[in-house]
Amino acid sequence: MRSLVSSLTLLVCLTAGLSAGQSAKQVPPPANLKMPPTTAVRQSFVIRSVVLKRGTGKVHPKPTDMVTVNYTGWTTDGKTFDSAESSTFPLNEVITGWTEGLQLMVTGEKRRFWIPEQLAYRGRREPYGTLVFDIELISIGQ
Repeated sequence: MRSLVSSLTLLVCLTAGLSAGQSAKQVPPPANLKMPPTTAVRQSFVIRSVVLKRGTGKVHPKPTDMVTVNYTGWTTDGKTFDSAESSTFPLNEVITGWTEGLQLMVTGEKRRFWIPEQLAYRGRREPYGTLVFDIELISIGQ
């Protein structure tokens, strides 16, 4: 039951953003949030990422897979807007930038993603603009 509640909470936060008045626990931001470094790889037309820790897995998740992740999300001015550990959810039920980005990862890998607004909350609600996520892929289920 706890896992279901955790999954539903993550799903609501990632698809709708935090409600007004809510704030995530502040996590110290990395130094390079405003712009991806020149070493960042362009994954799709607009997503950029940097591998922070190589994974040990061999399989990449599919959009219909359940994934378990640790993550923190910041706005480019360094404000933490979301953070969680061991959150499990269907990959195709979160923001588009996550669905695309996590398919590049393997178990154990940690990446920093710069996700533009059009692949995040699409300007419909806060947080607006490019979002930066550190995501660690813990496991892939089906």
